[in-house]
Amino acid sequence: MAVYSYTRVSTTAQAEEGESLGAQQRRVEGYAMQHDLTVDRHFVERGVSGPVPLVERPEGKTLLAILRPGDVIITPKLDRMFRSALNALGVLEGLKQQGISLHMIDLGGDVTGNGISKLVFTILSAVAEAERDRIRERIADVKRDQKTRGRFLGGSRPFGWQIAADGSLEPLESERKALLAMRRMQKAGKSLRAIATAMQERGFAISHQGVKKALARVGEDA
Repeated sequence: MAVYSYTRVSTTAQAEEGESLGAQQRRVEGYAMQHDLTVDRHFVERGVSGPVPLVERPEGKTLLAILRPGDVIITPKLDRMFRSALNALGVLEGLKQQGISLHMIDLGGDVTGNGISKLVFTILSAVAEAERDRIRERIADVKRDQKTRGRFLGGSRPFGWQIAADGSLEPLESERKALLAMRRMQKAGKSLRAIATAMQERGFAISHQGVKKALARVGEDA
């Protein structure tokens, strides 16, 4: 069994001053002594902001790579290792499955294997779900804004349009004429497959599903 400590400061100034790091390490050492543990190696993350996931931090990545079942990690506070509940929950689940103990002093000790573990996981799960909701809302808001401004949102280029240099969609004249022809055929009662075949004969590589999407978009743009 190996015991590791993990401390972090978010700015270069804090790292140079050393006061915050020193206070964190003294707290870890005191906690280790109280629990008859000896810290074998200190992982000190300097000048790395909280939002950066643990696995993407230099020291965090190294720490995660050397862990073995039975090892112990001690950190003074939850926010030294994690800023996102989603990230915290994923890492904690992984540590728990590997039989690695994570002691967070501000939360009372081992958050992966003792009585407070269930409470911590329940709280983090709730916060993580709220984070997921916020992320989904932000993505939806961005997509709505981009769509309103006529921006291309990725995927297949819509038939009848081309992507301009600034990322917006602008009409492609040859395909816009083909769209008008498709609309006329649709109104005449032609099936999607028949329309697709007619368009293919005119040199347009479009399937019956592509015709369906193109005509639906024409309806939205109308």
